[in-house]
Amino acid sequence: MADRLDGTVALVTGASSGIGDAAARALAEQGAAVAVAARRKDRLDALVADIEARGGRALALETDVTDRAQAEAAVETTVRELGRLDTLINNAGVMLLGPIVDAPVEEWDRMIDLNLKGLLYAAHAALPHLLAAAEDGPRRVADMVNVSSVAGRVARQGNGVYSATKWGVGAFSEALRQEVTERHVRVSAIEPGATATELSSHLRPEIAEQAMSRFAGVERLEAEDIAEAIAFIVTRPRRAAVNELLIRPTEQQG
Repeated sequence: MADRLDGTVALVTGASSGIGDAAARALAEQGAAVAVAARRKDRLDALVADIEARGGRALALETDVTDRAQAEAAVETTVRELGRLDTLINNAGVMLLGPIVDAPVEEWDRMIDLNLKGLLYAAHAALPHLLAAAEDGPRRVADMVNVSSVAGRVARQGNGVYSATKWGVGAFSEALRQEVTERHVRVSAIEPGATATELSSHLRPEIAEQAMSRFAGVERLEAEDIAEAIAFIVTRPRRAAVNELLIRPTEQQG
């Protein structure tokens, strides 16, 4: 049986579109007050308005999590304005595929800065509050869900550095899980396969064509599929932790 999130507060990064947007809506439907963080404030404002129109409570935070000070400010503002922090969804990320040979190294920097460092900054800032929430909260458990990828367990030609960042997310998640699990902070890594989001729009045109051809004929997941999985993870009873969840389109082989 699922436990609702009434009386709790969640922070979702990368919430201006795709999985982040859908996850914020799903958590609000479960009763959580939701802080949504991303760089595109106009989209956040629209998301907040929609959540509040449905009877929820939400807070828009214009944030670039690759800036440590901004990531820390997002956490502190969430706690100050909404009163606590029980759930962190580390969703902000970018996928810039392509060969390693002759790659534009600035693409590597972008992925490392956002997929790894941004996640680490948000996690580090949130942990004291998550630990406190697990000790004194309506559910006596707190959650950090780190959004990884199938590429976090399967490396392929063309996704080398993206895969490296997502393997890093998995390693960090497991190490942190071992560190805080006895204090009832659950750390989970979710690994989506091909999903219809804006991620592919960031690819160089020649790379995008190759990537799309790989999934020709495959019905990709929707952001709502991943959001439902995230909601499942964080609504488990205190006794149950979902440490890792891999979710692929039915027709995706690898």
